[in-house]
Amino acid sequence: IDFDFILENIKDLNLLVGEGISQIEHTPRGARLRQPDPLPLTLYQNGIVMGNGAFRPYRHPATQQCLQDIMDGYFPSELQARYPDGV
Repeated sequence: IDFDFILENIKDLNLLVGEGISQIEHTPRGARLRQPDPLPLTLYQNGIVMGNGAFRPYRHPATQQCLQDIMDGYFPSELQARYPDGV
């Protein structure tokens, strides 16, 4: 696994969705600026942890698909239902 390549693609995806850019959140009394909540991804020698999820070994097909999506320059397809506008 090319961790450097994965990290570079994650940086590119973060920029694509506006990392560091505040969004307007409407409140009952007006609006405020809010930064989107991050979705942490921890890479280990033998697997990953995404968000508050469980440890997922690299040999698991869903983990392989997740990393392949990132290496192909896409958001992980497993996140589409939860984050239809991107993560």
